[in-house]
Amino acid sequence: MWLELLILIIGLAFGFLKKGKEDLWELLKTGLIIGIVLGIVFAIIGMFTGLGFVGGLAGGFGLLVGIIIYAIIFIVGVFIGDFLEKTIRK
Repeated sequence: MWLELLILIIGLAFGFLKKGKEDLWELLKTGLIIGIVLGIVFAIIGMFTGLGFVGGLAGGFGLLVGIIIYAIIFIVGVFIGDFLEKTIRK
């Protein structure tokens, strides 16, 4: 749970701190790339520590599922952060 929350907070910060009007397609592509990289890192950490989604799943399938879930959580955080930026800075 802590790794997922950390990924969400990083996504929120990324979406909020990226200034200017955002092209949603470009934001999605950038968020997906960063989300996959963070997903790989945190899925491996989760596999070795027993934290996160990967802890209960076995092998490569669990790692793949963890990466996808972490990337989705990051992208959701990016879109929420971008929405908050638009709302607060109006």
